[in-house]
Amino acid sequence: MSDFPSAERPIQLSPIAVKNIHVMLKDNDMEGHGLRFGIRGGGCSGYSYVLEFQAEPDEGDLRYEVEGIPVFVGAFKRDYLQGTTIDYKDTDWESGFEIKNPNARRACGCGESFDIDDKAAKTESEQQLQA
Repeated sequence: MSDFPSAERPIQLSPIAVKNIHVMLKDNDMEGHGLRFGIRGGGCSGYSYVLEFQAEPDEGDLRYEVEGIPVFVGAFKRDYLQGTTIDYKDTDWESGFEIKNPNARRACGCGESFDIDDKAAKTESEQQLQA
């Protein structure tokens, strides 16, 4: 598994997200599985997130580990995910993962899909290529 310095990882996991991922993997007898994160086309705003547990990465996935959790980042439009943080919220009204993507321009009313700020995502990718 590749080991990227934390600052170079396309996505970050908050400490509370890491804690909850460990709990979910244990509670569902999925220890050793990884967290796969990506996007796919679809929804009323253009894209939706993929967030699931998987035993192995898909072909082309970027792979690294965060505090014992294998992380697989999908290849499709990966630059649109650069700078994203996966957090976990647990309030009286809702609980679950919260995705904070600086490239997302707007979410649709249903909350299931989003649109991307193509210019910002491309600028970030171009900066990485120059580094």
